[in-house]
Amino acid sequence: QVQLVESGGGLVQPGGSLRLSCAASRSIFSLNAMGWYRQAPGKGRELVAAFTSGSVTNYADSVKGRFTISRDNAKNTVYLQMNSLKPEDTAVYYCNADHCGSYSCTTYWGQGTQVTVSS
Repeated sequence: QVQLVESGGGLVQPGGSLRLSCAASRSIFSLNAMGWYRQAPGKGRELVAAFTSGSVTNYADSVKGRFTISRDNAKNTVYLQMNSLKPEDTAVYYCNADHCGSYSCTTYWGQGTQVTVSS
């Protein structure tokens, strides 16, 4: 089992910044992937940024150059620094982790944190 606890969402004006945090209940070294997804009203959940296969990072095209994913291994925490925020970034942001055992993989989700970009 992996528990994921997110924090850092809120209301910000266009052009502003926020940093999201996701603390895992186990060492992030043991996870096969960890990152952030988001879901806007009326839309499906989409990948924002993630670590996969160790240190490889993937970003959605819409956030490249504006968002940065990072991690603190000692704190078992992954961060999402969001700069130059736009109204279209408004969504519930979910932390995600995948853990693979000998025979199968399990996906875990945090409870979600709301990010609203509005003037």
